[in-house]
Amino acid sequence: MRAASIPLLVSILVTLLLTQATQSAPTQPVPWHPCAKIAQACTRAGFVPNGAKSGLGIMSDCIRPILLGIPTRQALPQIDPQIVAACKERDPNFGKGGRVRTQSGT
Repeated sequence: MRAASIPLLVSILVTLLLTQATQSAPTQPVPWHPCAKIAQACTRAGFVPNGAKSGLGIMSDCIRPILLGIPTRQALPQIDPQIVAACKERDPNFGKGGRVRTQSGT
């Protein structure tokens, strides 16, 4: 190896190390998501996507009644009220079937 190529090699290595150091660490997965816990409990209880016609719709017959505290004919899975509150706080639109309009209409 020539002495003239050593500074170039060092420069490349330093650049690579600095680039790697300045990249942000990947975001860590959330250990649990409260809304996912509710959806999982509904699935385990037999509710399914597109099951609204039979009264077993996961969103219309399980998730939405749990989040809104609406009584239903069928038995709903028992969800810790703290999980429901955490879901509402973390994702206020979860279970509402689309975007919620703000007062400005957007």
